[in-house]
Amino acid sequence: MYIGKAAQLSGTTIKAIRHYEAIGLLPPPQREGRYRLYTPQSVELLTFIKCAQQLGFKLKELQTILHGHSGDALPWQRASKAIVDKKRELMCQLEALQTVYAGLEAFEASLEDAQNQCQFERLAGR
Repeated sequence: MYIGKAAQLSGTTIKAIRHYEAIGLLPPPQREGRYRLYTPQSVELLTFIKCAQQLGFKLKELQTILHGHSGDALPWQRASKAIVDKKRELMCQLEALQTVYAGLEAFEASLEDAQNQCQFERLAGR
């Protein structure tokens, strides 16, 4: 299939496919004259890349996962490890954000207390 059909089936763009080829995420396709020919496996790989990006993977991370990839099978073991690592990273980020959130809640409460104290003192004539 041609690049337009591969883009359509994978939910990516022609520009993205060319970029993935340029940075080595997608192996160079077979050619028929000037036209690139993509296989169903290419579409599977493109779909994998798009999905991984939507879930927070950077292209550099995907390059590590797909490094040396060739043939029909995706490197499932490397992908699984990367997913576990990404989940661990996200949990750390969530914990850090929860700590910041709790700090903001406490800060907000202390400001409200200070504001209420000022209003009380003003009413009491101090």
